[in-house]
Amino acid sequence: MTSTDTTKAAGGGRLSVIDALRGLVIIVMVLDHVRDYFHVSGYAYDPIDFHHSPPAVYATRWITHLCAATFVWLAGVSVWLRHDKTNDTRAVSTFLLTRGLWLVFLECTVVNFGWSFSVPFLPLLQVIWAIGFSMIALAALVWLPRVAVLATGIVIIAGHNLLDGISAKSFGAWEGLWMFLHEGGVGMWHGQPFALIFYPVLPWIGVIALGYGMGAVFTSSRRDLIFTVCGLLMIAAFFALRWLNVYGTTAPWANQHDTARTIMDFMNVQKYPPSLDYVLATLGPIFVLIPWLARLKGPVAGFLVTFGSVPLMAYVAHLYVMHALSIAVHFAAGQPFLPFIDTMRHFVMSPDLFKGSGFPLWAVYLGWMATVAIIYPLCRWWQGVKRTRHDWWLSYL
Repeated sequence: MTSTDTTKAAGGGRLSVIDALRGLVIIVMVLDHVRDYFHVSGYAYDPIDFHHSPPAVYATRWITHLCAATFVWLAGVSVWLRHDKTNDTRAVSTFLLTRGLWLVFLECTVVNFGWSFSVPFLPLLQVIWAIGFSMIALAALVWLPRVAVLATGIVIIAGHNLLDGISAKSFGAWEGLWMFLHEGGVGMWHGQPFALIFYPVLPWIGVIALGYGMGAVFTSSRRDLIFTVCGLLMIAAFFALRWLNVYGTTAPWANQHDTARTIMDFMNVQKYPPSLDYVLATLGPIFVLIPWLARLKGPVAGFLVTFGSVPLMAYVAHLYVMHALSIAVHFAAGQPFLPFIDTMRHFVMSPDLFKGSGFPLWAVYLGWMATVAIIYPLCRWWQGVKRTRHDWWLSYL
């Protein structure tokens, strides 16, 4: 499928620029997950830690920061477009509630099995979980005027870092609730981990509300100008806040022994939970990119739209493919592969099991391209199914 128009996909009401943008970040996301399973930085050190990470590994990890914020923001945009089309707040609210619960269920079952390849597994609560709970919150917010939802999103994004000083442990028996809402971390029960809460939901509710509030921009005749101005202002705000070192993320930066390390420290913005600096540094460039992506045509546009029009299928499929590839490649290379069964538990409790595994960064990029190539036919088939059939249940997949 090719992009026939800067606004709409061929033959329908979907905005092709949204599908193209979503497809782009899906492809970039696959790179990060392949790195986790193919490279030593998946278990031995934090690839965003400039003290240990080579610049190329750091850059490979940092570019994927763009993905989660864009996914959640676009989820909010899509909800506004749905609401604007139907003008049925009750139906939209009901859809958000049920689909949000469905996504949480998928995260805790199908998605987590893909991460671990084991039963039982240690649940890893990430972006599908965050989108699910954000949709549940948005099910209530859609009853407000769009501008009020936009204001809510901005307040949460800009203000939630004021809560960083509050520790989950200060809540005693309610510690888990604060981890769920804002702090995140390893959930413990009787001294054993029971869940990895990577995506506490409160900040992500702000991002989805921002997307809903900005949804009208996509149908505006001044779309390109608005996104360009907003994006540049967000980038400028990021550099100003980060330079001042007073607010916006938990880790201040400092001059290091060389320019590269100083830049890496400066750009090291907190993602878990997503700080104000993180949102500015990721959505700002995405907003600037949107007008350029809307002009993209031909096979490249069609390639991106294929993934972006079936995001849930692409997400689930890539987990299973890249995980299976990782096991096969480690086995073929004579490296430890059994740790990649019940992977998440081993990452947390037995990282030494992974010693001796991992490949050079170039192999990560080969694995990335192979994963994308393998899931493309499946996504293209599912795109055709969703284009030709309109069963109600397809909207949940």
